[in-house]
Amino acid sequence: MAKAKDTGFYCKECGFETAKWAGQCPACHEWNTLVEVPASFLAGSNSRQAGISQTGLRKVGPGLKGKEFKAAGSCRMSEIRVEQEERFVTGIDEFDRVLGGGIIKDSLVLVGGDPGIGKSTLLTQVCKALSDKGVDVLYISGEESLSQIRLRADRLGEFGEHMKLLCETDLDVIEKVITDEKPQVCVIDSIQTMFRPDVASAPGSSGQVRESTNLLMQWAKVMGIAIFLVGHVTKEGVVAGPRMLEHMVDTVLYFEGDSHASYRILRGVKNRFGSTNEIGVFEMRSTGLEQVPNPSQFMLTGRPVNASGSVVSCSMEGTRPILAEIQALVARSGLNNPRRSATGFDFGRMNLLIAVLEKRLGFKMSECDAYINIAGGMKISETALDLAVIIALASGYMDFIVPADVMAVGEVGLSGEVRSVSQIESRVREAVKMGFSRCIVPESSLKVLGKQENVCLTGVSNVTDAIEILRKMQK
Repeated sequence: MAKAKDTGFYCKECGFETAKWAGQCPACHEWNTLVEVPASFLAGSNSRQAGISQTGLRKVGPGLKGKEFKAAGSCRMSEIRVEQEERFVTGIDEFDRVLGGGIIKDSLVLVGGDPGIGKSTLLTQVCKALSDKGVDVLYISGEESLSQIRLRADRLGEFGEHMKLLCETDLDVIEKVITDEKPQVCVIDSIQTMFRPDVASAPGSSGQVRESTNLLMQWAKVMGIAIFLVGHVTKEGVVAGPRMLEHMVDTVLYFEGDSHASYRILRGVKNRFGSTNEIGVFEMRSTGLEQVPNPSQFMLTGRPVNASGSVVSCSMEGTRPILAEIQALVARSGLNNPRRSATGFDFGRMNLLIAVLEKRLGFKMSECDAYINIAGGMKISETALDLAVIIALASGYMDFIVPADVMAVGEVGLSGEVRSVSQIESRVREAVKMGFSRCIVPESSLKVLGKQENVCLTGVSNVTDAIEILRKMQK
């Protein structure tokens, strides 16, 4: 009789399980993602993920006695009653905006970011704001001791009695504490340090991260606790662990920025209870993170005067319009392959726009180095900035100055045409609010905008018209 195999393989990206190793996962088609684990782990993972026991009852966790219930049957859509979701409003407006108006009481939120960017500081401030309002908060750390957390939190001010700390990595112990304490909001810092004793893998491995998140998700839904998970990121900028981790949680937030700079951006990339791609802007100070209520103002701070290659455009981040300065530097190159560099803007999109300039306007860009920079440290991939990038490159190439009161927005096609963009009214209103008196917009958007007060609207149908208009403004 053949001997039973005591190991198996599963995909750390999608969770697919198989008895044999393969270079490519048959389910998600990613390469080199199958890892070897004990067969006992594979045999129990399916039932643990689904939460279904052999008796047909769904079990929440080993420590939650009496919390078993039968799987619900189907029901008609018309029979479902929808009530307003209860939210905890922290009072940190930038944070509440990204979450869609506050923290849903039974949600699971994943917060990722580079080391040292300020994830723990941000969540500690959120816990302080909630505890000051009488919300019971439990902060669980698997990376720091109680004294270390206190030293880090001293600069944020005094904490009330509703804020409690726990240093633990065993989820069985954590479950008992949560069951006894019954907090309303819980922070896990970080998910990579947590482990389940019944999972035969080391803390931080894909299996442990997957199973730990699955258990925490069940706690959040059944006990009505809002749980925040701090996630480490890889060198590619994604949360470490299986890719399915982001599918399991309700909300995914990324805390971005240069650790050597003072500004930080909290970006929502997934939100089941609000709009995605909302951002919140913060400034890191000695007393913690301070909100930046007007991002457009800080993005335009220090803008050069009478310098070529500088243009202002407007990007929509969720429902918020933000003005950004696009800087371009074009210089004669002494290399066979000219240099190309884009900071805060898509590199491939930059090369496409350079090709449009060379083909449609006759610029000899193949003889020049070209650099694009979004001032302020933001990363913007929206195509509405195409026209501003084209104008900035042309300004740097022809060495003419774009007037300081001009804002340009529009998408550029391969034929050099300028296409309309979404939410053009919000973009123009933000420009007027920040003191811009002239806006260059797609000609097709003029009918949508109509007559606007305190601003002169100029419609253009192609990039040639836009550059000629700006050169005449200079004269």
